[in-house]
Amino acid sequence: MNLKVTEYILDKNKWTQELKLLRSALQELPLEEDIKWGIPAYLYKGKNIIGMSAFKNYCGLWFHQGIFLKDENKLLINAQEGKTKAMRQWRFNSLKDIDVELVKSYALEAIDNAEKGKAIKPQKNKTPIIIPQQLQNELDSNSLLLEKFDSFSLSKQREYVNYLIEAKRETTKQKRLEKIIPMILKGIGLHDKYR
Repeated sequence: MNLKVTEYILDKNKWTQELKLLRSALQELPLEEDIKWGIPAYLYKGKNIIGMSAFKNYCGLWFHQGIFLKDENKLLINAQEGKTKAMRQWRFNSLKDIDVELVKSYALEAIDNAEKGKAIKPQKNKTPIIIPQQLQNELDSNSLLLEKFDSFSLSKQREYVNYLIEAKRETTKQKRLEKIIPMILKGIGLHDKYR
């Protein structure tokens, strides 16, 4: 048992019983339990298969490649229509909504799909990175900063660039720039703590 998952479940007072039941069903399957993105995650041979989480009005399971599930019972939804391509969500509003055998059958099908290699891979963002002038000035004046920034993957560089561009006010941009310079110098990606 993963202690962090136990802590997560116990912290979700309203949904503790539902999460415990879902967890017990998933633990009977050949899945490895972990925490990813701050929520319980269930992996098969290193691949993300299912996530489990609780919100204000429901708790649920996320099937990372849920689009490939048959879903004959029409239980899965795309929680972010237009954004999410592969992930599908199964929501529960109470303990009586959880059919353990059905949860296991969906999970086993997801594992089987992973074995068969069924997956939609994230699309690489091919848009060129346009570095904001404030960051470019810092990169031009600090060779170590430039070296560290250039060593990042394009996705990490894009995270920093977007973080600056999304700020509306100049004072916010400046504060963000001051925040990220030490992170870049340490070789830390903006969202590394969530990975």
